[in-house]
Amino acid sequence: MATSRRAFLERTALGGLAIGGLGLLDRLCPVSAAEAKIDPALVRLGDDIEPTVRLLEQTPREKLLEEVAHRINQGLSYGQLLTALLLAAVRNVQPRPAVGFKFHAVLVINSAHLASLASPDNDRWLPIFWALDRFKASQAETQSTTGWRMAPVDESKVPAPDKAQAGFCAAMDAWDEQAADAAASALARSCTRDQCFELFARYGSRDFRDIGHKAIFVSNSFRLLDCIGWRHAETVLRSLAYALMKYDGQNPSKSDQPADRPGRQNAELARKIRADWLDGKRDRAASASLLKVFRQNSPEDACSAVADALDRGVAPSSISDALLCASGELLMRQPGIATLHSVTSSNALHFAYQSAMEPGNRLMLLLQNTAFVCLFRQMLNRNAREVIVDEFESTPTSASGPDAIGEILAQITQDRMAASRKTLAYLDAGGNPHDLMHAARRLVFMKGNDAHDYKFSSAVMEDFYTISPTLRNRYLAASCFYLPGSGARDNPLIQRIRAAFAN
Repeated sequence: MATSRRAFLERTALGGLAIGGLGLLDRLCPVSAAEAKIDPALVRLGDDIEPTVRLLEQTPREKLLEEVAHRINQGLSYGQLLTALLLAAVRNVQPRPAVGFKFHAVLVINSAHLASLASPDNDRWLPIFWALDRFKASQAETQSTTGWRMAPVDESKVPAPDKAQAGFCAAMDAWDEQAADAAASALARSCTRDQCFELFARYGSRDFRDIGHKAIFVSNSFRLLDCIGWRHAETVLRSLAYALMKYDGQNPSKSDQPADRPGRQNAELARKIRADWLDGKRDRAASASLLKVFRQNSPEDACSAVADALDRGVAPSSISDALLCASGELLMRQPGIATLHSVTSSNALHFAYQSAMEPGNRLMLLLQNTAFVCLFRQMLNRNAREVIVDEFESTPTSASGPDAIGEILAQITQDRMAASRKTLAYLDAGGNPHDLMHAARRLVFMKGNDAHDYKFSSAVMEDFYTISPTLRNRYLAASCFYLPGSGARDNPLIQRIRAAFAN
């Protein structure tokens, strides 16, 4: 399953990178020697991409969109721009002290890219240009606070190729930041993409610090590397390793902190689950039963319930159905940043589960996702709405066909619960989910003004197709609690983007 998904990603990546044309180097504006000069205190990128990265870094925010549009009109391709944006972001935006906040300039790039791939040609530049502007804002914030920029790796500490994986694991287990940085470089230089993914997926999901952003960064980064090419991996993996080392207080390897306990407990639990746990059968009743567990039980008890389900022969896909729907239910109960991340972190952990190839790693990702969902539930306050995602009733729309979609999107602005009920009725009556998602995605482009708008919408619209047909309509209906409605104010950046291309 992981292999076929990876092949699909590679195919769609090739299609996405063709947007805007190829042949960048013979059509870009000339780059002066001064522009191409590299600061020796700054991590070095490939000679072919460095000029474009420096263009993004050095052009003022108020002029960047217009300058990039000019370069596109001269032949700058979508693929080159996506590559330069990711590398500029990881080189200039510090992942800590929190893997979130300003670092969303990095985290949002994959979500913007997914939105671009799913959009018609006329809309395809909009998400990437939004991400460009977000990068400039975060770059300025980083420079004004810490002045951080990624420096070259200490080559004297980079492990030999045959010791790269062991060195990385030892550094991560010890929470040794400098050793992890050097080992990440060794991994990128000597190991395959799949070998690196197994390691980063494991360590990206081991703790609950930063409400799932570590796992999100891992999945999003590898998805982008699948698109732009593994030769750009070293800078990205170093940023990842630095982000995954984030903790407060005493070194976690020498202390017992709440954020680490689920991972340690699940490592013990995983050893007790039957060896052929991947061979179960889909079980709708088991999904419903687990949803009840996730609503009320502790993370430890919920993980035990998942282990029992696997031992009974329940398919992991039925457990994933419950996890994704439970995340959507939390958002319905109390819309906000925490519950939004229950959705986006479940998306990232589910992608990692599907992509990983080591059974033990996959099992831990499933168990950690379970723990995370329950930890997000514990963040709800007493004002949370009482709603059950697999039981709430639908309400028919007054209109039909395309007009029904317009009615739903207008209702989001007025009453999100009512919009959810109408969405469920529309989908259950055979309404086209693609048309609804396309219209909702365009509203994100027009109305969205936060990285979470892109992260959330891309996660939901992807996971809709992974959930079983009996639950997917309810999952998409739950998204009305965060998607922008048609009555929201337009983002003025859209007019600036359109004007940039017109000129």
